[in-house]
Amino acid sequence: MSSHPSDNPAPLRTFPRREILQAGSVGALGLSMAHVSAWKSQAVSSDSRTSSPRAVIYLFMTGGPSQHDTFDMKPDGPAEYKGEFSPIATRTPGTDICEHLPMLAQRSQHWSLVRSLTHTDSGHDRGTYVMLTGRCDIPSTFRSSHPQGSDWPSIAAVAGASTQRRQNLPTSVVLPEKIYHSNTGVYPGQFAGLMGSQHEPWMIEATDKPHAYHSYSGAFPQYLFDLHKGQPSDKLDWRFEVPHLSLPEGVLDDRFRRRRNLLDVVEGQQRALADHASAAKYDRDTEAAITMMTDAKVRAALDVRSSDPKTLERYGDNSFGWSLLMARRLVEAGVNTVQVNLGNFGSWDLHGNNFPLLKDYLFPPTDRAVSALLDDLHESGMLENTLVVMAGEFGRTPKITHIAPNIYKLPGRDHWAPLQSVLFAGGGVQGGRIIGASDRDGAYPSNDPQKPENFASTIYHALGIPRDAVWHDLTGRPNHVYLADPIEGLFA
Repeated sequence: MSSHPSDNPAPLRTFPRREILQAGSVGALGLSMAHVSAWKSQAVSSDSRTSSPRAVIYLFMTGGPSQHDTFDMKPDGPAEYKGEFSPIATRTPGTDICEHLPMLAQRSQHWSLVRSLTHTDSGHDRGTYVMLTGRCDIPSTFRSSHPQGSDWPSIAAVAGASTQRRQNLPTSVVLPEKIYHSNTGVYPGQFAGLMGSQHEPWMIEATDKPHAYHSYSGAFPQYLFDLHKGQPSDKLDWRFEVPHLSLPEGVLDDRFRRRRNLLDVVEGQQRALADHASAAKYDRDTEAAITMMTDAKVRAALDVRSSDPKTLERYGDNSFGWSLLMARRLVEAGVNTVQVNLGNFGSWDLHGNNFPLLKDYLFPPTDRAVSALLDDLHESGMLENTLVVMAGEFGRTPKITHIAPNIYKLPGRDHWAPLQSVLFAGGGVQGGRIIGASDRDGAYPSNDPQKPENFASTIYHALGIPRDAVWHDLTGRPNHVYLADPIEGLFA
């Protein structure tokens, strides 16, 4: 992952045989022993429960979707701005969205829109950093595609460190892959940074290879496309699965350290650890790793490809649907914050071929998967306490351009940080509301502008984090969790 400074580990606690949960492995799911660091004294007991646990699922649309072509259409604007799509009515009178999002339109009673989110960083690297950390004050040490220990912590990291561990599970998870640019590497802003590596979100790397920016994008397999050519991709061999696992060094003898598939050998690992429990030492995060690997509900959450065919059909039997189904099940199992990077990097970065790629490849799996997620959460009674947020690093230019006809056959829209639309659902959000507005051209907020700091504070508020909460950097210096007010008008 990235290189971060780390704290001195706290003394390990020895757990009697009766307290060992279940044997498993922390070697995969993108995890290393750096993740199995000491749980600090401010952590609450893993046995603590709340009657109404709160959670957040943050859908990050990598590349930046257009506000004009999704949730803030301008049908009466100039032809070079409004584009090829038409608005359709939702169940909320007076609220229209894109015609190619019909399933979300029928669920508008569950969601509200903020049409006035704004910042100033129109590059992918800085825009991603701003929207994943919830901070516009990018440090002077920032380096594109080079995560550092001096970075601000991500929203996922702050939320994870500021919420109560439930059922001995990680408080914060990111899936199904890191945000990665094939030309430059892993983007900063996704990690714990100044908080230290012990507060890293748990990265579930469910895809089998880094995805090639621009060459292949979308929800594989059936919605995989070549962004430059604007046509289906011929790369149909990508895999989405829980990675193979390896046991932590020193826990068991050599015959148990071979890399194997979790679902095939977990029962055998449970028996093996029970035999060695009296000699093993585990800290609280090691227990969490064991639980995450071996708890039946968590195993089912991770093994989404084996779900009932009707469930897969509802979510969409593709990487978007699998990711959202995994997120929903992890929240049900007890994870507080799940960030889903919806689309390998570049999927929504439509400088060209904008309209056919949105219509045929991006909108269908997104509309289906997000709608299924909202339905599932609502029907299970979880939506009231689970906030679903959908945003990108920025919006797109109002004006449609065709700046590289030698690369793109058809026109598109370029990066545009001054405005984007964000969807909020559940978690106490009152459905059917519109917060803020854009100007006639859909270029800038015309009223009630909201910053990334307001966006982050809304997430923290939905999680029930106190307004005076702080996080500490590696020097022990306190930093405020809230840097602005939550977005006013969203909550009932």
